[in-house]
Amino acid sequence: MRIIGSFVSPYVRKVLVALEIKGIDYEVDPITPFFGDDEFERLSPLRRIPVMVDGGLVLTDSSVICAYLDEAWPEEPLLPDDVKDRARARWLEEFADTRLGDIFIWGLFYPRFVHPLVWGKPGDQARIEKSLSTDIPTALDYLEGEVPASGFLFGHFGIADISIASFFRNAAYVDFEVDENLWPKTARYVRDALAHPAFEKLRRLEAIQLGTSIAGRRQALLDAGARLTAESLGQREPRRGIMRL
Repeated sequence: MRIIGSFVSPYVRKVLVALEIKGIDYEVDPITPFFGDDEFERLSPLRRIPVMVDGGLVLTDSSVICAYLDEAWPEEPLLPDDVKDRARARWLEEFADTRLGDIFIWGLFYPRFVHPLVWGKPGDQARIEKSLSTDIPTALDYLEGEVPASGFLFGHFGIADISIASFFRNAAYVDFEVDENLWPKTARYVRDALAHPAFEKLRRLEAIQLGTSIAGRRQALLDAGARLTAESLGQREPRRGIMRL
């Protein structure tokens, strides 16, 4: 199985954690979507990651990929047993992918980190300030009422926990941490989720992707034990996607 997408992407991370939990072998082509070539665009017409290639099957949405993994490899299920819990888990996965994705990635990580790095100019400071002052606190207020005081959402670590926690890893990369005085349950929950062995294993590879030059990155990842694809769909010049700048 081949996963195309950067280790630092929260959506790629979500799929990789699921693969680790299920013990499925995979290889990664760790490109960012902005640097995908024509073949990448053929596989992912929205120029988004992750892309999963499993034989002749190509999927380009993290939730669809994780649902496929759960059906094709039912051991270590990502969803709870109870039908109502399963519905709620799907909703929390959707909340994470849409709302947390919007405020933490497009409202914070992208303008603070990605935009200056890729496009060579400052990101939208007004968007950053709105995220920090209004959008993120509102989302954390909601999560504080949803997450448990101890443990994970449905007893065992599953897709809702993976989806939510993944965005807080990116937030930490741009110096955001949940205020334990204001949102104590959420702070505990995120800390425990990110300490899961699958998240910890990937954190080492993310640090390499963030901290090494492009020229030396592939070898550094290989030296750290990452299983990479023999060929890459990356290119030197970035392209803008059709959905976001």
